Amino acid sequence: MSLADLTATELVSRYRERSLSPVEVIEDVLVRVDQLEPQLCATYALDPEGARAAARESEARWRDHTAGSLDGVPVTVKENIATRGTPVPQGTAATELIPAAEDAPAVARLRAAGAVIFSKTTMPEYGMLSSGVSTFHPLTRNPWDVSKTAGGSSAGAAAAAAAGYGPIHIGTDIGGSIRLPAGWCGLVGLKPTHGRIAVGNPYPGRAIGPLTRTAADAALALSVMSGYDPRDYTSYPPPPDNGDLGEHPASGLRVALLLDAGLGLPVDPEITAAVSAVAALFEKAGAVVEPIAPIITREMLDGLDRFWRIRSATDIAALPEERRAKVLPQIRDWVATAGDLTAADVFHGYSQMGAMAAAVTAIFASYDVILSPVAPITAFPAELAYPTDDPAKPFEHIAFTVPYNMSAHPATTVNASWSTTGLPIGAQIAVPHHQDMTALALAGYADSALSDHRPWPTTL
Repeated sequence: MSLADLTATELVSRYRERSLSPVEVIEDVLVRVDQLEPQLCATYALDPEGARAAARESEARWRDHTAGSLDGVPVTVKENIATRGTPVPQGTAATELIPAAEDAPAVARLRAAGAVIFSKTTMPEYGMLSSGVSTFHPLTRNPWDVSKTAGGSSAGAAAAAAAGYGPIHIGTDIGGSIRLPAGWCGLVGLKPTHGRIAVGNPYPGRAIGPLTRTAADAALALSVMSGYDPRDYTSYPPPPDNGDLGEHPASGLRVALLLDAGLGLPVDPEITAAVSAVAALFEKAGAVVEPIAPIITREMLDGLDRFWRIRSATDIAALPEERRAKVLPQIRDWVATAGDLTAADVFHGYSQMGAMAAAVTAIFASYDVILSPVAPITAFPAELAYPTDDPAKPFEHIAFTVPYNMSAHPATTVNASWSTTGLPIGAQIAVPHHQDMTALALAGYADSALSDHRPWPTTL
């Protein structure tokens, strides 16, 4: 196995026993990036020399017994999470490229733990697409099939994780932007309980979390990034779980099985079968599994669409005309109808975020887990901004993911199976607030119990 494909937990163990050096590992990762990046286009602001210097410093800390919990582990960070000195274009050519003045809270914690942050990763236009389509970044592609999208908006993070650009990749999620690309790239992708990881610029639904190949690596990254930061009034002190997954907790759990979102794109039968197989695993392990009816309604999703549309339209309208013209046409088409909305439409749309939160919370009054698909479809063609290819219907694929952004519940993904065309099929595991490690433990159990593990796509 290449050093680039070792997990974070394996790397830390080997650094501790002095059988491996961070300097060796970052060189292997940079070779992998050099080999695959011309086709995947997952990185932004790649910094090989900075990475080598950081790896040498980490090597010295391991030698001096002063290493942190992620010391020497290669990590990438999505470009909309600020890193000191690097512009934050938000996936669009319409943004002025002004270097960030300071690290975002999550980045500061990663650096303090010794992580080698060697690159940012790509994202689509303003993070408002579940694809890699961007006017600023080259088109990011899926390592499992480069004709397909890696998903979005954490597009580069997912592609980098699946291709083995090191073990830990940090993304953001406001409607599924970690879980959708993780599901389409065969990864564990965690949207944590909101506030567990300080985002620095809080907004309803917005969260930061890891995309990794294993649940244990996601737990390690989560434990490092968790904690209060005064720049984020929604953040809170780290919980006492210390990143410990423990044993699989399926026995005795009440699992709600959601196979039909009740709206949006129809669920592919292969996806239904894959998620049902995960339910059967939990049932065999002692869980009580019961099908449930759809959680959210068309009114809720359309209301959210209207609110986000007016928010984006307001932001774009504030740009100078020459920059406004650089915005992706599909985004301009989406916001073009915002002027037709009344104040009552916008207020009602905002209220639907609360309605979604209440609907999810009601389910957790009776169940410990909600198991569902991540998305109703597998990865769609890379060139499409939306799976519908229709800016008037941009959110027909997020009905399984977006409710947990509105309710602030943790939700993670695990690869459940494969389509007949060889594409990953993700299952989503959502749990009550602050039970992030339970979600990851269930993902780890499912991954270990499922039999069809395929080699990662490290050559194209």
